[in-house]
Order: sequence, then structure tokens, then C-alpha cells
Amino acid sequence: VSTQSTWKQWYQRRVHGKQWYQRRVHGYDVSHNIAKVEQHFVKNDQDPRGSNTGGQIQKLLVHRKGATRAFPPHHPLIPADYQTTGQPVLIGGTMGTCSYVLTGTEKGFRETWGSTCHGAGRAMSRNKSRKNLDYRDVLDVLKEKGISIRVASPKLVMEEAPESYKDVTQVVKTCHTAGISKMCVKLKPIAVVKG
Repeated sequence: VSTQSTWKQWYQRRVHGKQWYQRRVHGYDVSHNIAKVEQHFVKNDQDPRGSNTGGQIQKLLVHRKGATRAFPPHHPLIPADYQTTGQPVLIGGTMGTCSYVLTGTEKGFRETWGSTCHGAGRAMSRNKSRKNLDYRDVLDVLKEKGISIRVASPKLVMEEAPESYKDVTQVVKTCHTAGISKMCVKLKPIAVVKG
């Protein structure tokens, strides 16, 4: 049995018995440690934060570490499918919490050069998570929530446990309230693959 057919069978059972071809699954990647050449307004004052208002357009190498790009609607660098909504941004929660889809905003483009959070961020280091958590307890909690998991190592279960991260909902609400990205969809996990 191939890995692909095994995953298809698992997926068919997991998604309420519907046939594989009846469910449309999309792939979308969000980078959170990347440098891209972009054009932004830069003021010639001494404010190191810059701004996308006033000043002159300059070509910059923007490095987003722990952040991701979130361009607003009608920006020329986002695909036609997203021109009316803004660039989609996937904000991953943890194995046992929700995730979100945000979109870029004009205010975010002006104030952050089109950047927003890429997740909640760690509340506990990987080492501390391994020392303080038991992988069996984490698996039990996920099972109670109806979340299936495939993982390469028990160590990864502890490192990626929900309690190892900050509250993703609070982080997303902060970005939304600040206007640097717009909260659009809340997602519920049904499965985790960690390798």
C-alpha cells in the first residue's frame, strides 16, 4: 500500500466518510523567515522604522523573521485571485488549538511594510517543553478533542504541545485591532502531521 493511498483512506474516514475527490483541498505556503526585494516609501528622516507614507520609493531587501508578508487588496505583487481581498495569511495555532486566515490591509502596508505575525510564538522553549510535559498526556488531550495525529517522534509532541505556545487568538486579535491585518476565518484542527 502506497503512502498516498494510505493517506487517502485515512482522509476518507476522517472527513465524515466523503469520497476523496469530493473534498477540495488547497495547498498554500506562508513563509516566516524570508528576504524579498520590494519597493516601499522611505522617509529621509532619522526614524529607523521608516514608513510607507511620504518620502521616496526605494528598492529594499525586506527580511521578515518571525513575521510574514500581508499585502493589501489591489497590490500589484499579489495574484489576481486575491486582488479584492488582500493577500491571505495563514496563522497557525498549535496541534490542539485553532488557526486563522487573515488578509493584508492598507494600514498594515503603510505601517509595517506589509508585514504581520506568522503565529502565536513560543511560551516555552523546546527544551523546557520536553522537560515539563509528558507526550502521553498531550496525546490524550488531543484525542479528547477529536484531533488525529501522526508524528515522527514523541519529542516533537512535547515541543509542539498547545501549552508550549502563546494564545494564538489573542495574538490574532491584537493584529486585527491594530489594523495591520484583518481576521477573516477561524479554523479548527482535525489532524496534525509533524515530521
